[in-house]
Amino acid sequence: MNDRTQAVVWDIGRVLVRWSMRALYEQLIHDPVELDWFLANVVTETWHHQHDEGRPLAVLIAERIEQFPDYRLHIEAYGQRWLETVPGPVPGTHELVAALSAADVPQYCITNFGVDTFAMFRPTFPVLDHFRDIVVSGAEKLAKPDPAIFALAERRFGHPACAMLFIDDNAANIATARDLGWDVFHFQDNPADLAADLAARGLITQP
Repeated sequence: MNDRTQAVVWDIGRVLVRWSMRALYEQLIHDPVELDWFLANVVTETWHHQHDEGRPLAVLIAERIEQFPDYRLHIEAYGQRWLETVPGPVPGTHELVAALSAADVPQYCITNFGVDTFAMFRPTFPVLDHFRDIVVSGAEKLAKPDPAIFALAERRFGHPACAMLFIDDNAANIATARDLGWDVFHFQDNPADLAADLAARGLITQP
């Protein structure tokens, strides 16, 4: 490990695992126009973000059903079948987690994830066993890109921000972390570029 980078901090969604509401709802709504409308107006990522901020999923679902009663069964399916929004891992990143672990590089996670969905997800995703600590937004009631969640993570992880490399797919999260003094890597479905960055830092050896 080089003198500067002491730890690697990962995001989960769209860095380590695919996440797509469409993966669930294309099974339930077969008209593509209706599907696009539903994902833009009913079960949306903005609506889901309230769960990441700490609101219980059951409360959000009940409220949404009141607003869109004709879609009751579809909205209920979000709670019952949420794991189907996670179609699989992001290719290439799990191997990098394993390589960092083999090199004894401390790894952590800051994730926007609701408490209820994380409880469903965590047992299905053993790659997280490599992480020494995970800051879950819903448990803390703080969500990226709020600077407060980065300050909390810095205290919990025990490394200065400038000594941690933060990997995320969201440009706003990356910008906040950079402004707070973190090293950053903006992941854009580019595991080869990430591997090269980690190797250049002396954290892993590229094959």
